[in-house]
Amino acid sequence: MTATTADSPAPLNGRVAHWYAELPSPRPALPGDRDADVCVVGAGLTGLWTAYYLKKAEPSLRITVLEAEFAGFGASGRNGGWASGLVPGARDRLAKTYGREAVLDWQQAMNEAVDELIAVAAREGIDADIVKGGTLRVARTPAQATRLRHKIEQDHEWGVPESVLLTPGEAAGRIRVAGTTAAAFTPHCARLQPAALVRGLADTVERMGVTLYEKSPVAVIESGRAVTPHGTVSAPVVLRATEGFTASLKGLRRAWLPMNSSMMVTEPLPARMWEEIGWAGRETLGDTAHGHMYAQRTPDDRIAIGGRGVPYRFGSRTDDGGRVSGRTISQLTATLYRMLPQTEGVRVDHAWCGVLAVPRDWSATVGLDRSTGLGWAGGYVGHGVTSTNLAARTLTDLVLERETRLTRLPWTGHRPGTWEPEPFRWLGVRGLYVAYRLADRHEAGGRTRTSPIATVADLIARRP
Repeated sequence: MTATTADSPAPLNGRVAHWYAELPSPRPALPGDRDADVCVVGAGLTGLWTAYYLKKAEPSLRITVLEAEFAGFGASGRNGGWASGLVPGARDRLAKTYGREAVLDWQQAMNEAVDELIAVAAREGIDADIVKGGTLRVARTPAQATRLRHKIEQDHEWGVPESVLLTPGEAAGRIRVAGTTAAAFTPHCARLQPAALVRGLADTVERMGVTLYEKSPVAVIESGRAVTPHGTVSAPVVLRATEGFTASLKGLRRAWLPMNSSMMVTEPLPARMWEEIGWAGRETLGDTAHGHMYAQRTPDDRIAIGGRGVPYRFGSRTDDGGRVSGRTISQLTATLYRMLPQTEGVRVDHAWCGVLAVPRDWSATVGLDRSTGLGWAGGYVGHGVTSTNLAARTLTDLVLERETRLTRLPWTGHRPGTWEPEPFRWLGVRGLYVAYRLADRHEAGGRTRTSPIATVADLIARRP
């Protein structure tokens, strides 16, 4: 093994994500004006799942999907590969507005969506290396352990008794993370290869008769139409599924904040190293620091690890190439070596980043305005792999005018408000993550409760 140092090769940086061994050749662009019954803007998981469920429910529907680059170019093909039951929102806050029972049902629906995703992949022959191994979340300071216990209490309050606390010894029986003082486990998560899932889903909907145009960026979404440089798709229903790229659309600059998340992947690790680490159950791994990390053991026995890096670019800009700063790579590498010292010296092969969408109140939303025919889904705050499936089924019911359990969930029609204008948006987000880094350092000194720096930051950001 060779460490990633000045003497070793620099990791591949950008080029979308490690999940793509080869970048796909784009499908043809929109060849001019077209008509459809439903136009979906965005060929990530939200858009493709929506096309799938709509076509399955009503095979006669003419569905057109428009994509700026290629299916899975955005967060759907760059994420950490967690299909988890984590709800994309503030349960306590939403319960005050929509009622406790609605939020309990939402949490239950999210847990069920993990199994729904797995079942559809199996039924449609989508090989995404899915293993439902659950999530192990570790605490490495007293304050983190306090937050972890509180998180388990909250899960139990919201109908997830399967989330359990583990002793350090029980945690080490799964993954030997150095310095673990407490841990928690939930079975409601599956590890997967995200690009394989989204590309397989794109192929599936095409076989079903959905029309998918790539290299067709939508500049304007209006009632009855989606406008691209190549032509306009006219449809009575137009659904926006653009997640982190939503701010680039006319009139939506402040709707959702495009939050950057960075990842890197190591070289394949040898069997002897895995014997030292454990991780035989293919659990997803996270921590309870404020500048949190997330990781998985990949199908080819690498470790993929992520964190926020540079969380936001001025003016809601996005970096399509996915390049990561050298400082972020160094920070993620240091985190990996601290948590899993067995990996000290392993080479980093690839680093990349992508954008996820964060609503102002950190709670996702799904909706359809029947008067205009305009619908939307997104703002998953980093919990999108499973949320996209549930959101798509909810959108399907809304489009088909079916009153169901899903259309009564608290995110249906939810209006999260807008972000502040620049430069206040940039200053606020930058200050937020500086505060979280300071809070983690503060807590490293041994305090048993969350740093007041983080508490104030959460209040200002309205973060759950």
